[in-house]
Amino acid sequence: MTYTLHVTFNLYVNLSRIEQQQPTNGTDLMRLFVPQSPFVSLLGVRIEELTDDEAVLRLPWRPELATVGDMVHGGAISALADITVMAAAWCGRALPGQLRGVTTSLSLQFLEPAHATDLIGRGRPLRRGATLTALEADIETPSGTGVAKAMASYKVG
Repeated sequence: MTYTLHVTFNLYVNLSRIEQQQPTNGTDLMRLFVPQSPFVSLLGVRIEELTDDEAVLRLPWRPELATVGDMVHGGAISALADITVMAAAWCGRALPGQLRGVTTSLSLQFLEPAHATDLIGRGRPLRRGATLTALEADIETPSGTGVAKAMASYKVG
């Protein structure tokens, strides 16, 4: 017996608003996109710094992100890693004909639990192809304690 799952989703980001502000490259696009993404907003993720070579994002601590007690849930950490590599994949890249992208793979190693603290995601491209980018992201506390390490691939356009 074989089961097939078909998933349909709607993108609730106002692309016309982004296009009206005329981003010149992927870094500019991320400065506009990240603050208005519904899921990013739900988590409270904020841009700390975007350059053509790195994306630094912050996930502010709040009790709703806990799994037990004050331990940050692994799903929140994974979401920060995914959002971080997405931003890093676009940064420094010329804009494609179509403004779309998708994480094609994400592998995450948890290093140490995080307790009642903001988390910082630092994403960097390792290799850029025409549309596919290999990336890494470090998730750490503001004091620099490593919480997780991600390796990912992201397709732009």
